[in-house]
Amino acid sequence: MDNPPFEILGEGRPPAWLVLCDHASNRVPPDVAGGDLGLPAEDMARHIAWDVGARGVAAALAEALDAPMIATRFSRLVIDPNRGEDDPTLLMKLYDGSIIPGNRAADAAERERRLARFHRPYHTALERMIDAALAKGVAPRLLSIHSFTPQLRGRPRRPWEIGLLWDRDERLFRPLYDRLLDEPGLTVGDNEPYSGQLRGDTMFRHGTERGLEHLLIEVRNDLIEEEADQVRWGRDLARWIVEALDRRPPGA
Repeated sequence: MDNPPFEILGEGRPPAWLVLCDHASNRVPPDVAGGDLGLPAEDMARHIAWDVGARGVAAALAEALDAPMIATRFSRLVIDPNRGEDDPTLLMKLYDGSIIPGNRAADAAERERRLARFHRPYHTALERMIDAALAKGVAPRLLSIHSFTPQLRGRPRRPWEIGLLWDRDERLFRPLYDRLLDEPGLTVGDNEPYSGQLRGDTMFRHGTERGLEHLLIEVRNDLIEEEADQVRWGRDLARWIVEALDRRPPGA
């Protein structure tokens, strides 16, 4: 595919883990509103347009786990890949107090065009990575890396440094949550600052529905604004995950 709406790093690495980053970029491609959604630069730099720092954390985590990574190359305001196709927040026209001018006139035809151009190719590529692993007899564990703003407009400040989001499958959540509770200086959220029980999202589609171990990890974005901090968090996450699974009883 020419100019794909996603990137894959470490494609030749072992697929025991697959690292995802749904909101890796704040890029608006030129075929969407002429490449400009009409927001000021300060809005495009904040959490409404992407998950600040998440791509760097995901890349460092994937490298530390010797795993492939797939990440989007378009802003969540173009269309949100972490939403099901029937989700009302798939194409946002108002987000955390900011009107999205380039989306105000987006009709059903434009929504479908963006689904076909950006959303579906990303999920198809992820499905192919999973299928390739399964064909080798490997059931990959999925780790989705996100970041969250310390405070939404008009809301209380969030107390967590990290949140673990899960739905029905505790196989990765429980050991990692217990491990992080032992880590000094970390306030850990259990399905905070959001619930992981979102039908149709990336983890539901590729994890829950396929019976694969999976977990969505949220890191507070003021902690990962700089590249060095992203690398440190990615490496720490890899270490914590390995330590957590080492504690897990055999066969669990």
